[in-house]
Amino acid sequence: MTATANGVALRSPEGTSFVFDAGALCLEFLTTGSPGVLSGHDALQTPDDLARWCAASRLRLAPGDLHISDGEFRAARWLRDALSRLTGAVAAGRPPRPPDVDEVNQAAQLPPLVPQMAAGGAHSRYLPADAFQVLSTVARDAVELFTGPLATRVRECGAPDCSLVFVDTSRPGRRRWCTMERCGNRHKVRSLRERRSTETQAGDGEGAER
Repeated sequence: MTATANGVALRSPEGTSFVFDAGALCLEFLTTGSPGVLSGHDALQTPDDLARWCAASRLRLAPGDLHISDGEFRAARWLRDALSRLTGAVAAGRPPRPPDVDEVNQAAQLPPLVPQMAAGGAHSRYLPADAFQVLSTVARDAVELFTGPLATRVRECGAPDCSLVFVDTSRPGRRRWCTMERCGNRHKVRSLRERRSTETQAGDGEGAER
């Protein structure tokens, strides 16, 4: 997973690389895996994995600036899994489970990351931090998302074999795919093949009637 201007670079199970913009930090956290359908893909196995995600995510937090204890890493896994279940419920129009809401709220109570400004006025970096500050920042982002106007735009990719979740920030609000680069194009290819197959079958039928 690597950072890009508009998302993170991911690799599909088939080995294809693509850029995914989840639209929110808390949803970006779910690209590391989740319980359930993504339990076989878990990129959060060690504290170093969490540090790599922090660097690749929109936080752009340098691994050398982050201290992660074993307890903090376990808390990261708990928060991610709670966020995954909560997000799935919201995307499906179901009320989230109270224990998952409690997990997010508890993490959000901790002090968040402290941003720094460069001399020129641009965002520079975060102060050296511990992982609990990262988790608080992620949890606060989730609270803002799921209690705000974009909560109704939290969606799962429309492809039947993709479970990536995003918030649709587009003006028309008609985003269906995690990215056109991957699932959108695959849908177009499948639709084209089905249309051509239907046309071929119809042509064969007309020929047989003659």
